Amino acid sequence: METTKKHFFIDVSVMLGRSMRHIFRSMDTIITVTIMPIAMMLLFVYVLGGAIRTGTDNYVNYLLPGILLMAIASGISYTAFRLFTDVQRGIFERFHTMPISRSALLWGHVLTSLISNALSVVVIILAALIMGFRSSAGVLPWLAVAGILTLFTLALTWIAAIAGLSAKTVDGASAFSYPLIFLPFVSSAFVPTESMPTVVRVFADNQPVTSIVESIRALLSGQPLNHDIWIALAWCLGIMLIGYLFAMRAYKKRG
Repeated sequence: METTKKHFFIDVSVMLGRSMRHIFRSMDTIITVTIMPIAMMLLFVYVLGGAIRTGTDNYVNYLLPGILLMAIASGISYTAFRLFTDVQRGIFERFHTMPISRSALLWGHVLTSLISNALSVVVIILAALIMGFRSSAGVLPWLAVAGILTLFTLALTWIAAIAGLSAKTVDGASAFSYPLIFLPFVSSAFVPTESMPTVVRVFADNQPVTSIVESIRALLSGQPLNHDIWIALAWCLGIMLIGYLFAMRAYKKRG
């Protein structure tokens, strides 16, 4: 049993190294995942921010959580693309004929998504600091924010895995991420939901991005947490569980 576990972790580490090399060799991936969210943040803060009323003097503090979620939603589309590419090139079948753990390749992609998105989040936070972002949060709240973002990334990564393993075309593999990228626009990520029409406000208040954004915002500003944190965790864990089950089902069909 211990030998089996040891081989599994070794196999996963090899697959992780393979996927990470693909990331660093693809500059367009890095540019899209990091530069575009930063450009969006610059646009909202310096062009549109003066016309938006959020009840705070520092709009970048209000904006940052939503930008981070948008960056993650954009980043996981590449997970679907890389999985689709491996499927089309017969990489899965090739590795399945070798004496390695059957799920190592899939877990390699999942861990690559976590690491690459974490790097993007760090770069975006650094850019926000230059733009004036400030937080009174201590170490524990920052760790809580990291935990929420990790759960959110995992949840979307397993959804991406379903698309990557099931899509018939490369466009279909990545197209699923477009609604996820734009979902923060219909939430409290950029403006308070109180300013929205009733129908839009009901949707915004009851979709996952709003509760996640509000939880991160409260943690970073040192405010007490309310029920949003439990709603956010329920959304993340629920999506992650469902995504995992369907992704593993799609993966087994490939085996």
